[in-house]
Amino acid sequence: MDFRADTILSYGGKNVIPLPNLARELKRRIRNRSAKAGVMGLGYVGLPLALEMAKEGFQVTGIDLSKEKVDSINRGISYIPDVPSEAVSAFVSSDKLRATQSLGAVGDLDTINICVPTPLRKDKDPELSYVVAAIEVIRNHIRPGQLIILESTTYPGTTRELVMPILEESGLHAGTDFFLAYSPERVDPGNSTYQTRNIPRVVGGVTPRCAEMAASFYRQFIDKVIPVSSTDCAELVKLLENTFRSVNIALANELALACPSFGVNVWEVIDAANTKPFGFMPFYPGPGLGGHCIPVDPYYLTWKTRLNGCESRLIELASHINDQMPAYVIRAIGDALNKKRKCLNGAKILALGVAYKRNTNDIRESPALNILSGLHDKGAAIFFSDPYVPSIQIQEKTISSIDLTPALLQSMDLVSILTDHSSFDYSMIAKHSPLIFDTRNALQNFATTDLMLL
Repeated sequence: MDFRADTILSYGGKNVIPLPNLARELKRRIRNRSAKAGVMGLGYVGLPLALEMAKEGFQVTGIDLSKEKVDSINRGISYIPDVPSEAVSAFVSSDKLRATQSLGAVGDLDTINICVPTPLRKDKDPELSYVVAAIEVIRNHIRPGQLIILESTTYPGTTRELVMPILEESGLHAGTDFFLAYSPERVDPGNSTYQTRNIPRVVGGVTPRCAEMAASFYRQFIDKVIPVSSTDCAELVKLLENTFRSVNIALANELALACPSFGVNVWEVIDAANTKPFGFMPFYPGPGLGGHCIPVDPYYLTWKTRLNGCESRLIELASHINDQMPAYVIRAIGDALNKKRKCLNGAKILALGVAYKRNTNDIRESPALNILSGLHDKGAAIFFSDPYVPSIQIQEKTISSIDLTPALLQSMDLVSILTDHSSFDYSMIAKHSPLIFDTRNALQNFATTDLMLL
């Protein structure tokens, strides 16, 4: 593309092009797939995203501090169940995907998607050190015309109040010299129907031009893109989605605690209510919330609303109810053993499933870990079986998964189903377990006499 000499500016000793022309050039490179795309953070969000970009012909660089992840990708091996190794290997072999630990690689990229963790501190306040570290790296290598998109879940205002000022310390300005947007990830690990490509994308920019550029980029590899008016709006969309789930799961959990006093089965109640063709959506109780989103996101929202002088009592109460479920499960297991004239101290307890949800290897925030830790504190001998998780750490002790056999089940005092993986042989579990505490209603179709439900 030709540019008039009087449109050329200088930045860092190099000739650069003003944003309107940069915008046209970047759009052209995005459309013809010559733009170099980058993803910072190669976990459950970043790796599937990088593959979708590579599928559409982009040359993608994945950046991660984990040597194990980088080496695995460059060998063509996936560490995420939803991502087949064959796909990773094919894109690596065709030079469409590479991984690196080098943070300086961001300087060679045209687009950068930031997919780093946003956990909670011990006091339940947002922990944005990973985001800040990533943004500071980009600031140190930024150049005019780059598109930078934050995908990590965070509170409303993060992109505008935190990310943009750090990037502008470079002397460049968002909306004038580079493009800055926010698009919340919506990954659902283990979901075979909805994956990165066919989950609609919400996109907000710090300026309309930034939003337009980000939306144009996503439309190359995402089926549907929904632009919104601001990054604050896009950030709040994600928090609403997961707070909605948190509040309704809390209602189901509270109902589960109340149902024994009525002498009814909470699962039967919910399933019967779900026959209503309007005005009801089923949510189910469980041993607690897990994963990176639902246990965390409501706290990001309540933290920000407190700063703004607002109360979020319903959201805070729902989080409290869900956070108490692991402790309830521990007490219920103790009560179940007591009814069999057995003591929790010294009992052999087998947990079936420790991932936070079925058919994944994701143990982030998994309630099973808190339950096993609590049982260990009370003197129980704890064991677990999970086809997706080879080992876990419980209080600095490494525990390995055990193959599920009739003999193993018969040797236990109690078996607790904490994650209902579809690969478990529930008929065998029902037949050979001496006492079962089922937190997922996994045995609803199997006859067993010594069964207790959540």
